[in-house]
Amino acid sequence: MKMKRIAAMLLAGAMMTGLCACGSSSGGDKAAGSGGSADGAKISMILKTTSAEYWQYVQAGAEAAAKDLGVTVDVKGATSETAYDEQQNMIETDVQSGAYDSIIIAPLQGDQAATLVKGTKTPIFAVDTNFDADEVVSFIGTGNEDAAALGGKAAVEAAKKAGWDKIECIEICGVQGDPTNTARYEGYKKGVTEAGGTFLEKETQYADAVADKAVNSMEAIMQTHPEGVAIVCANNDDMAMAAARAAKGNKAYENTIFLGFNGDRAACEAILAGQETMSVIQDAYGMGYKAVQAAVDNLNGKKLDSFIDSGSGIVDKDSAQERLDQLSEYLK
Repeated sequence: MKMKRIAAMLLAGAMMTGLCACGSSSGGDKAAGSGGSADGAKISMILKTTSAEYWQYVQAGAEAAAKDLGVTVDVKGATSETAYDEQQNMIETDVQSGAYDSIIIAPLQGDQAATLVKGTKTPIFAVDTNFDADEVVSFIGTGNEDAAALGGKAAVEAAKKAGWDKIECIEICGVQGDPTNTARYEGYKKGVTEAGGTFLEKETQYADAVADKAVNSMEAIMQTHPEGVAIVCANNDDMAMAAARAAKGNKAYENTIFLGFNGDRAACEAILAGQETMSVIQDAYGMGYKAVQAAVDNLNGKKLDSFIDSGSGIVDKDSAQERLDQLSEYLK
């Protein structure tokens, strides 16, 4: 039943996206609306890498969509997320080949990707990470602000159940000025505030999205708040887990809600082990599926919004095992 609850939350996001996709936008008019057919179409998907677990879920979703929709998807990726030249060669080759009806790209370097697709008549889609190019029909990815708001609200409810009367939240952020970091920050603040909590903006900690610095941030929080804080939210699961480890043994923080972002395998295992409380799910599988769906819809002449939300949800101790089982199923 709990796995169904996770799936239902992600499906809700998918349904909303489907409704939005019916409307026109500047993105949908760029390369589409030919009224043709996608039957037997060949689509290239160039990921940041295919070696990491997250990208394997994106690939699995894309391949499932290809099977369901009757198209061919050629998935490839660099050997690592710093192999910039490898991905450049992949993009350049596929754009110039004329072999594909659509190309989906998760760019390692947005400016470089924009240069490589410039002038092509092949419909281009961005997945996971957007890039600024007129040739991009739609970006398919996580609506970071809305997803974080969902997490903030869930954390407040969890804090109430944990017995907190004074519900305050401090965030451990990623890189200051990074758009994704900013969106998640605004979302957490919105969700916590709307649920009746207090978001302590002036006490935000910046940890550059790495665990080691998150430990230092958590130590600073405990020094400033020896009485404890109801919620510590972080912009990724690594930082949330590091903060929880740093607070272990401090009785004032034994009921603190540690909220992360991604909801992948490591997060679920940490939640089950009591090393993190909950996480916002970033639906990599759904992202891959919807990217192919968007490419097919475009080839079939449908107008698309410039942004398609791949959906989000919450995983906690009650649903972590079901989420793990779900992730395992994706890679079979």
